[in-house]
Amino acid sequence: MSRNVHVAGVGMIPFTKPGASEAYPAMGAAAARLALADAGVDYARIEQAYVGYVFGDSTAGQAAVYEVGLTGIPVINVNNNCATGSTALFLARQAVQSGAVECALALGFEQMVPGPLKGAWTDRPSPLSHFIERMTEDQGYDEAAPRAAQFFGGAARDYIKQHGIDKRTFARISVKARQHAARNPLAVFRQTVTLDEVLAAPNVFDPLTRLQCCPPTCGAAAAVICSEDFARRHGLDRRVRIAAQAMTTDGPSTFDSHDMRRLVGYDMAVAAAKKVYEASGIGPQDVDVVELHDCFTANELITYEALGLTPEGTAEKFIVDGDNTYGGRVVTNPSGGLLSKGHPLGATGLAQCAELTWQLRGQADQRQVEGARVALQHNLGLGGACVVTLYEKVEA
Repeated sequence: MSRNVHVAGVGMIPFTKPGASEAYPAMGAAAARLALADAGVDYARIEQAYVGYVFGDSTAGQAAVYEVGLTGIPVINVNNNCATGSTALFLARQAVQSGAVECALALGFEQMVPGPLKGAWTDRPSPLSHFIERMTEDQGYDEAAPRAAQFFGGAARDYIKQHGIDKRTFARISVKARQHAARNPLAVFRQTVTLDEVLAAPNVFDPLTRLQCCPPTCGAAAAVICSEDFARRHGLDRRVRIAAQAMTTDGPSTFDSHDMRRLVGYDMAVAAAKKVYEASGIGPQDVDVVELHDCFTANELITYEALGLTPEGTAEKFIVDGDNTYGGRVVTNPSGGLLSKGHPLGATGLAQCAELTWQLRGQADQRQVEGARVALQHNLGLGGACVVTLYEKVEA
């Protein structure tokens, strides 16, 4: 059984720096209530909840949704690194599309601490062991630099090596991100920056400076996912439909190519995007607005090509020509993206969903992409997982 799936409601609380947020149960409950209110659905009608977070103890998902209601429904806790939020969305969409349920809640939150990402356990192998070994073989390991920055900085270096671009091109992405975030009251960093300021920021791992790395963030976001029949019966908003969605994990090329771009998920993104385009009959040339995983400027640049927004080797021209912003070919990360909106790991994928839902409804205020009808979402986690989701505006 396969049927149309709609995003009936979305909710997101303002993202904040670590230490400035409420505790995760309050954040999660607040986002869930916002999504339910936006959908016009009582929590009692939710049949399953998929709750994503990375840094938290088991059943933290229940701790959050119990603040909303005690209805006895299945609550599934989800952890898939930085793709956690979209993984919760993937599972909710799959449950509805298969006919297992009529209406589900996807929720994500994160209560983070300052500083670069670190594993929680030191007495057992890291899930990223094979990735670290391959990176170390290919470019060495710098004990003084954050591990994630080495992965994505290495991808930037390999791209420069192959295509000979100016490393300032990566910094231009940060400038664009801040310009977009200045219009977003929910973003952490709303102050614009110049290209010179980005380049002059402290070096993290060449070519990446501090302003080219997403900040640790606290926050929560949620979406109510339902079938078309359920939406019709209850008079819910049906304007946003999930046209196609795919999740991929790593293949042999991740480790065999000796290419840092592939080690950080380029091929996963290519494969997921291909599945989504084929399933929907919609191509990258039809996309009006994109929320993609810009954890570092390097990942945004290579993802333009992975998603087919511009041919391989042309990302620099795509950026310099302004094709990635308002007035260009496709607006990327109108929310400000992870770089400026923030990146609370479990919430990111659902914050992307919220932004694109608002865009397709025409409710994005100063960020609105004129006439947006097709939206693309890309959410990536090292280790690895990649979720690509295509949304389309339909006549209600």
